[in-house]
Amino acid sequence: MMHQINFYPVGNGDTCQIILDSDKRILLDFRHHGNGVKDDSPEIDLKNTLKNELKEAKRNSFDVVAFTHADEDHIQGSTEFFELLHEKQYQGEGRVKINELWVPAAMLLERTDKDKQKEEFVILRQEARHRLKEKKGIKVFSKPDELTKLIESWDMSVDDVAHCIVDAGTLVDTFSLKDDGIEFFVHSPFIAHLDQDGKQIKTVRNKASLIFNIRFQQGQELYDFLAIGDSEWEVLEEIVEITQYHRNDDRLRWDLLNIPHHCSYLALSDTKGDNETAPKPKVEELLLQGQRDAYMICSSNAFGHGKEALDRIQPPHLQSRHCYEKYLKKVGGRRFIVTMEEPNSKAPEPVTIEITHFGLSLKKAASAALAAAVASPARAG
Repeated sequence: MMHQINFYPVGNGDTCQIILDSDKRILLDFRHHGNGVKDDSPEIDLKNTLKNELKEAKRNSFDVVAFTHADEDHIQGSTEFFELLHEKQYQGEGRVKINELWVPAAMLLERTDKDKQKEEFVILRQEARHRLKEKKGIKVFSKPDELTKLIESWDMSVDDVAHCIVDAGTLVDTFSLKDDGIEFFVHSPFIAHLDQDGKQIKTVRNKASLIFNIRFQQGQELYDFLAIGDSEWEVLEEIVEITQYHRNDDRLRWDLLNIPHHCSYLALSDTKGDNETAPKPKVEELLLQGQRDAYMICSSNAFGHGKEALDRIQPPHLQSRHCYEKYLKKVGGRRFIVTMEEPNSKAPEPVTIEITHFGLSLKKAASAALAAAVASPARAG
């Protein structure tokens, strides 16, 4: 029996698929980079890759698709790939179905100018609103006052859709350790991230994005995946403080950590540092919650080396990598893995983490295993 998690090389963006040993499938974010269809580009053709994986599994749907927030690097290409229920133009043969959509409340509330109505985040907003009106096929995370007002504007009450709304500090009822070998504990968003004193919600995305402790069970063993998305250090410090206050410290543990925001230093501190970012105190506490043999996954472009990498304005930031690697060593972890560098930066392939009762392990890419076999032929008996 084995669960697995696939991380896809999509540049500075996020797409991760959890495949349970029951073959239930959860997709966290979707970023089809435009370069992915080019033969000479290192980014993966995500659409074809996922469709081929589903075809091999004899499926045309995901049990859950979760968009952590509405930035382009987490939703790009999604409205061309998935079947959306609110309009027929987003339906038809070849589109992949979403059995249950997970979104932060901010995705339903974000307002925009008239000239941006065809942008993907607006289309997804309409899909989320449609599903919530239908009272099925969706989980909305957090319940700010603006969401209550929106629901009431539909001549409905919050009680009508209470089964679709999930609060921070609780478990999502879609899965359970007993039945599925997985559970999702919600760290964020908080209501405070979205209540804006009557101001229009326009760009509250990173601060109000989905953050989970995803716990797997294999036999009697438990393993924790901390899925953080694009959060910055202030939110992470809040999460640590609130989690500790409620004595849920075990929900801060991680055997697998996805590095926030494509290894931006802002997930660690407000200061990048010359050679290494120094984390804020509560962020440091979080990093020290890593378990022995843990992995860190950085969904980002390749880092490069030397002064050019240290001077880079946009992530990934080499100073942050130095920090994460330092703490991974402190907790006795295994590897810091960069999606666009695995097995190499010219031809990266999906990173697969397998979870059995023996623990987590990195599955070697097929091309890397073949290259190793050619380079080191077996000796004759």
